[in-house]
Amino acid sequence: MAPMAPLAQQAPSTYPVASLARRAAMALAAAAVLGGAAAPAAYAVDGADGAPAAGSPKKLPDGLYGTKDPQYDGVWRQSLALLAQHTVGVRPATSAVRWLVGQQCADGAFTAFRAEPGKPCDAKTMRDTNQTAAAVQALAALGGHDETVQKAVNWLKSVQNDDGGWSSMAGSPSDANSTSVVIGALAAAGAKPESVTSKKGGRTPYDGLLTFRLGCDVKEGERGAFTFQLKGAAANADATAAAATGALGKGFVVAPAGGAADTPVKPLSCKDGKADGKSGDKGPAAAAEGGAGYLVAQLDKSGHHLLSAMPGQEKQPDVGNTADAVVALAAGGHRSAAQQPLKWLEKNAAAWARQNGPAAYAQLVLAAHATGTDPRSFGGTDLVTALNATGPEPAGTTPGKDARAADAAEDSDGGVNVWWVVGVGLAVGAGIGFLLSGRRKKNDL
Repeated sequence: MAPMAPLAQQAPSTYPVASLARRAAMALAAAAVLGGAAAPAAYAVDGADGAPAAGSPKKLPDGLYGTKDPQYDGVWRQSLALLAQHTVGVRPATSAVRWLVGQQCADGAFTAFRAEPGKPCDAKTMRDTNQTAAAVQALAALGGHDETVQKAVNWLKSVQNDDGGWSSMAGSPSDANSTSVVIGALAAAGAKPESVTSKKGGRTPYDGLLTFRLGCDVKEGERGAFTFQLKGAAANADATAAAATGALGKGFVVAPAGGAADTPVKPLSCKDGKADGKSGDKGPAAAAEGGAGYLVAQLDKSGHHLLSAMPGQEKQPDVGNTADAVVALAAGGHRSAAQQPLKWLEKNAAAWARQNGPAAYAQLVLAAHATGTDPRSFGGTDLVTALNATGPEPAGTTPGKDARAADAAEDSDGGVNVWWVVGVGLAVGAGIGFLLSGRRKKNDL
């Protein structure tokens, strides 16, 4: 891997964080891995006497989830944590919500982390559509933040690309993951995505998203998948999971199907280089269906989980993207297809979540929710209590909403979040499943 500058200094074409989709930061061994770039400073939770832990030069902001440097994923992990808590009936701490709201720039955008929120954002502030869209989904769900949400939505609309889509950074080429998470934000805020059109060309977010769909003109194993970007187009499971959800106009929270009929997965079927009519080849719903077919094929091939690999490293199970795939399948009504990867997560995701912290626990909570699974008994792990323990003590629970989550919330206390170190020492912030994997590797999965 070629040496890279710190993320905040990279040009838009190489900026790998939307994270992502969904999904991050360079720390610890990042200096060695990235050719000498300085690693982020350490953070620590206050000790019993209220002083920073020994050896830690900085104190975590009040209300922030997780205990590691939030420079690259602060808003992302905060948003997912708040959203997951709300989904299971936990009322987040006021300080946690206040921290997220305070990260917004005057123009409505969010960046990953502002150490001095009282200081106005300037031209050097790295505004990020993914962080902004995640914040919109969380604050819209919590309610009471209409002005903040509307300002963020207006900013997202202002940086929509001519093709109808978005990149993580305004002005860069659109990508499937960023476009998908913005679609989710628009829907959460009550703005119909299909009515949001680009200033030039009048293209909708769905128009932009479908440009990344691989059709009958690619090799059979890639048909129906989505690519991260058009340049160097290749089937990408991370992008496909995000796009299969976004194409249905849904965001991070997918309501469980309940008693609804189970929808069989219909992979994109081709004949003579064209869709044969059984699965269709037009429209967002058909694209989501084809994406689901690709995901199921990949899950079945690798043992009910998706795979990822850092450059030069062997492929390994990708827990975050598998969780996203479960949500995507549930969004399409494919309840049966979601069961095997869900069971794999129940058996294998606990250690990953402990290492990754808030966003990882949130991803699993949302996957459980989408499938109607109890997040307090997820393969023997109480995800709700574990999530609560990564941040300030919740304010309470929502009466009548997920009473079992309410019981778990009452027992939560402070906890520690440790980053997952991948391959040769690349430390990645929580939310890796969406934030980094698709943006960096863009390889066949």
